Amino acid sequence: MFILTIKTSDPVAEIGIFTDEGQQLGYERWEAHHRLADSIHKKLRQLLAGQHLKLPQIGGIVGYEGPGSFTGLRIGLSVANSLSYSLQIPIAGSRGKNWLDKGIKSLARHPAKQPIMPFYGAPVHITPPRK
Repeated sequence: MFILTIKTSDPVAEIGIFTDEGQQLGYERWEAHHRLADSIHKKLRQLLAGQHLKLPQIGGIVGYEGPGSFTGLRIGLSVANSLSYSLQIPIAGSRGKNWLDKGIKSLARHPAKQPIMPFYGAPVHITPPRK
């Protein structure tokens, strides 16, 4: 089984392909910043093509829950949750320094198809409506 990993909490976004044992097959880091929504799908296609894989070969997803950028987390986790739902594959959320290892182990122990919810680390500051 191949595992897709997604971390979009910072201006530098990260996606990877791993085996279910945690062996890294491919990893991409790029300065996404305000272009994340435009670039994440392109980077995902490039990463899969570099490993001669197609989306249906992905057997699970690990997404970084946070803390981090409000918009970055929403975009990355929306992609992760959408792929999990459409491909009918398990998904796991993880946070902290060892998020990759913890997430891959969690996916193996507790495969779930429930969406990952972002953890912002602080109250979200949203501009109140003007009216």
